[in-house]
Amino acid sequence: MTALNLLCLPYSGASAMVYSRWRRKLPAWLQVRPVELPGRGARMAEPLHTDMQALARQLAAEQRLAASAPYALLGHSLGALLAFELAHELQALGCPAPLALFACGTAAPTRREDYDGKNWREPKRDDELISELRELQGTPEEVLGNAELMSLTLPTLRADFLLCGTYAYRQRPALQCPLHVLGGVDDRASDEQLRAWQRESQGAFNLAMFPGGHFFIHEQEDDVLALLASALQVAYERKPLFTRCQG
Repeated sequence: MTALNLLCLPYSGASAMVYSRWRRKLPAWLQVRPVELPGRGARMAEPLHTDMQALARQLAAEQRLAASAPYALLGHSLGALLAFELAHELQALGCPAPLALFACGTAAPTRREDYDGKNWREPKRDDELISELRELQGTPEEVLGNAELMSLTLPTLRADFLLCGTYAYRQRPALQCPLHVLGGVDDRASDEQLRAWQRESQGAFNLAMFPGGHFFIHEQEDDVLALLASALQVAYERKPLFTRCQG
């Protein structure tokens, strides 16, 4: 099979390189391409973003070449919202639709009650951010108690939470691709919040639930990757003649 680019968007506070280990576990025709965000990893010197639309527009310009070959989008939590916005921005640049969009671990764009309820529109204090990390159960206590590590992590996390908290849904034509939503049975997003993703695409919709909490994509990594490979093989075999980005 010709290679398919899987563009992977990170969750809050993380580098996209959290997905790099997937390269060793997925078939060779599936090219995992972590999309690093400004202000972290190899892009540490760049300013952090707090405007989702502006960030998606910048990433679309940067990923236009990757989207000129068969591609799919995946994101977890913040990354899922960003992948959704990136799909629309790539479309605005004249790129074909992704073969699939995988939205993991977050409520649909129209169902952001969790963020509204906690007032994430305002910057949070360090102790509030640490409390949120502890609640999500994805960070070891020894890391949360390490002041040096937290001083490096919290500015990125604060900006990323503002990205989510200030996110404003915009009504646009639905995407034209299969939409796969993945959730953790013990995560905070409800079944209704996850199923609300269905309105965002006219393609096939699938909801898959995995044991675990917010970070089920790591806890159940093998099963998540098996779903990805299977779904993308089907999407690839059914794809229409692929055209490059226009313009």
